[in-house]
Amino acid sequence: MADVSFRDVTKEFPGATVAVDRLTLDIPDGEFMILVGPSGCGKTTALRLVAGLETATSGSIEIAGKNVTHLSPRDRDIAMVFQNYALYPHMTVYKNLAFGLRQRKTAKAEVDRRVTEVSAMLGLDELLARRPAQLSGGQRQRVAMGRALVREPKAFLLDEPLSNLDAKLRVQMRAELKRLHQQLNVTTIYVTHDQIEAMTLGDRLAVMSAGKLQQVGTPQDVYERPTNVFVAHFIGSPPMNLLQATVAEGRAQAGDLSVELPQVPEGPCIIGIRPDSLSLREPDDSRSALDFDIEVVEPLGGELLAHGSVNGHLASPDTREETPVLAADSESRAEITAKLDGRLRLKAGERVRLAVHPGEVYAFDAATGDALR
Repeated sequence: MADVSFRDVTKEFPGATVAVDRLTLDIPDGEFMILVGPSGCGKTTALRLVAGLETATSGSIEIAGKNVTHLSPRDRDIAMVFQNYALYPHMTVYKNLAFGLRQRKTAKAEVDRRVTEVSAMLGLDELLARRPAQLSGGQRQRVAMGRALVREPKAFLLDEPLSNLDAKLRVQMRAELKRLHQQLNVTTIYVTHDQIEAMTLGDRLAVMSAGKLQQVGTPQDVYERPTNVFVAHFIGSPPMNLLQATVAEGRAQAGDLSVELPQVPEGPCIIGIRPDSLSLREPDDSRSALDFDIEVVEPLGGELLAHGSVNGHLASPDTREETPVLAADSESRAEITAKLDGRLRLKAGERVRLAVHPGEVYAFDAATGDALR
């Protein structure tokens, strides 16, 4: 087991494409770190740099305090689980599990001990004689994990290992991964674009965009205190609603919505409201409110998602730039989403009044996207 550190790491591909831009990140021994962000943000490249499958253009990478930037993958003592599992189709489960150990000339008795131990841990005992084609997706995923576990490496690297599984199995395997990490306490770096995986699995999240690290923190810290508008919009499902606003005399005006924001400087800004911070306004409700035209209703049992529009102008993060900036929408109606009580009987075409508490409104600088409070 060991800590992993990125020190001002940049990876540039031919054509001046910068996949990772001056990444500095410390991952302590035993931590489950999630690299999360949209496609093309650099998270998989960062993982491949740790594995030695890519070479950094500049900067350095350390594992257990040792500079491994220019070491070959086999000399780094790490194990990687790929998105497609990368199992050998002609080998049995036992031979797939044992392959890495045999390549390192491990004694047969030790190979048997480790394979037996990991097989029991992952519930693979009855599958050891089968080949990958005879396994389900979840079973293949467990074999891929087992092949990494038998190595007893300093760190595990996982590149979207659950993306090929169906929704129910993905939930099951998330719980399995978390249980395994709690049991083994091995430093783990996990890449995903799925924020539900990120929020449920990670000790900490490292949110990336356009090759740059945007924010590092516990899942709850990142959700509750996003450092900029990109993080605020990316973390959360459904994403945060972002509206253009103007602040004057301690109040922000965004279309029909007027909300008190005493600590925010006067002038243009962006306000953010999470879908679950919106609710139907009761007749005697004193909270700030806005009219909402419902266009689509998605019943989800205990809750429902209502998609529609309000008077105002939408704002959204533009991740193509070096830093998150805001691309303004010129339309006079802004598309937003509300997460409401599933017992409500709403339908498309209705207009309702939505209320929001001032304490649940986020504010961001209109020019830079940085959080204002």
